[in-house]
Amino acid sequence: MSISHYLKEIGRGARGSKPLDRVAAADLFGQVLDGSVTDLEVGAFCLAMRIKGETPEEMAGFLDATQARTTLVPHAANAPATVVIPSYNGARRLPVLTPLLALLVAREGLPVLVHGTATENGRIHASKVLEALDIQAQSAIGLIATGTVAFAPTALLCPGLKRLLDVRQVIGLRNPAHSVAKLMNPCAGPAVIVASYTHAAYAESMAAAFALTGATALLSRGMEGEVVADPRRTAEMTGFVRGAPQQLQAQAPGTAADVPGLPESIDADTTARYTRDVLQGRLPVPGPLARQVEYILRLARIAAEAATAETPTT
Repeated sequence: MSISHYLKEIGRGARGSKPLDRVAAADLFGQVLDGSVTDLEVGAFCLAMRIKGETPEEMAGFLDATQARTTLVPHAANAPATVVIPSYNGARRLPVLTPLLALLVAREGLPVLVHGTATENGRIHASKVLEALDIQAQSAIGLIATGTVAFAPTALLCPGLKRLLDVRQVIGLRNPAHSVAKLMNPCAGPAVIVASYTHAAYAESMAAAFALTGATALLSRGMEGEVVADPRRTAEMTGFVRGAPQQLQAQAPGTAADVPGLPESIDADTTARYTRDVLQGRLPVPGPLARQVEYILRLARIAAEAATAETPTT
């Protein structure tokens, strides 16, 4: 097959390109994920979308294609909603606290799926901190027990998406796969997607994508590209229930001068020790993370209640 007819629509520059509808976007992205097009076409697609930018309809189509090609995490009957935490950026200046967020949520009795792959060279990734905490990457997708954290490499969930993420190593630019990975829902049952943005424009486009796909999610400005709240700041947080948004927390000005116990070193072992200290009560949970956990729990309850209401009775 070929995507040349799509490239003619999206590849005419920022002003001359035309957006695709959701069905066409799903077909285009599906062919790219399937590896049924040439490397040259993949490169052209990535560059064209980098220049044009994704519309919400296109992103919804990309997510549809990804969902159809993802090995979904199973869900046990009457189990709580699964909390989905994407982790792709890692730490550059501050410790990556994504594992801490995941474990704080899990100890409240929820199953937590962290998924990701390294997309940034020279950073400390959450997978390494999880390893230091004795949480190994899954070798096969399976049920996640309540109150536990599982880490699924992207290649296990959707090999085509991993291949597309790796294109960045060749051309040096992000492509739609980087947004898809942070918006996707790889779960068969009720789930809460924890998502983040780095620039205001992405907040708008991600919110629109959640609305179109009817997702239940928490969206906020992340920390160095990770979804975990910056422990030094109070960021705006927006919840989505089946795509309908509501502000949960307004942004507050200022940055805390000190976070008790937060290490200056960002290596995996040091970050793991800090994570254990917080979990075991030797250090306090940073306020922004505590509030983020509260919002996730609230959304998870709503998602589980909605799923229960939809389950037919006999």
